Amino acid sequence: MDISTKIRVACTMRGISVSELARRIGTTPQNMSGRLKVGKFTGEELEKIAAALDASVELFFTLSDGTKV
Repeated sequence: MDISTKIRVACTMRGISVSELARRIGTTPQNMSGRLKVGKFTGEELEKIAAALDASVELFFTLSDGTKV
């Protein structure tokens, strides 16, 4: 599942629209819609989105030996 889909699913689970999420993080619904189409977000943007969804964001690589980076 890509990041845009995860954000949409999280919004649905929290009972808010993508437009409401945009307002909560201080951007326009149009900007958020465009970002979701492209699927590129900075770490800072993901942190704001997570906070607005009362969630946490975890970004890491798991190496073949189980090490998380």
